[in-house]
Amino acid sequence: MALSLPAGAAPQLSFGVVPQQSALSLAQNWGPLLQNLGAQCSLELKFETAPDIPSFERRVAAGSYDLVYFNPLHYVEFHDNPGYLPLAREKSRKLIGLIVVRSDSPVTEVGQLDGKDLALPAPEAFAASVLPRAELESMGVRVKIHYVGSHDSVYLGVAQGLFAAGGGINRTWQQQQPALRDKLRILWQTPPHTPHAFAAHPRLPAQQRQCLQRALAGMAGKPDGERLLQQVQLTPLAEAKDSDWDDIRKLKLRYQPPAGR
Repeated sequence: MALSLPAGAAPQLSFGVVPQQSALSLAQNWGPLLQNLGAQCSLELKFETAPDIPSFERRVAAGSYDLVYFNPLHYVEFHDNPGYLPLAREKSRKLIGLIVVRSDSPVTEVGQLDGKDLALPAPEAFAASVLPRAELESMGVRVKIHYVGSHDSVYLGVAQGLFAAGGGINRTWQQQQPALRDKLRILWQTPPHTPHAFAAHPRLPAQQRQCLQRALAGMAGKPDGERLLQQVQLTPLAEAKDSDWDDIRKLKLRYQPPAGR
């Protein structure tokens, strides 16, 4: 059961979540988990997101969030500057990118997407955009890319026939309603990589960081904790260290900051 704190009884920290879904869905799903974490560490964690992934990236680059949940390419980039420090990651599950098509699509292999419309969440969405683009480019498959702002918009657009295919990840795929997933099928999957990171801005006192790190990892094996993680489609977490994302660094992908940064 999530605990609550009296208003003004604890320091307030902003917790930014990458906007893979609508802000309303994210707030509803993440709210109880943040409330529970805050209560364990005598903090008030305020849920925040952004209208789209590029806006989110600009805010992370500016250090706007005290705490953040973002993709592994974001972690590698923003660990360097402004210096976000790792707290936790999923212990066992890896991040897998997907390309999906409609269930009734005649496309059966990636090469058949040549010349077709492909929906992606945002230029720097790691497994949902960067890796599918790299795969298509390596095969010489030229597609017409449309950035639609979120994973939800990708799946919905493909299901409605607005795009021939779209990019997503395993976790957001599982979050879709069964009725929508039934209209789609997975065409291609990436190799597995270290998943998204929970991280803290370096301005946070070490005591706060350490408490939050222990609290996140400590949810494993606790019914209430695992229920809260399941609500945001996460499996049990482990304390993270910077080298956990060395597999991402080895890909030597260049981060392209959004316009306006």
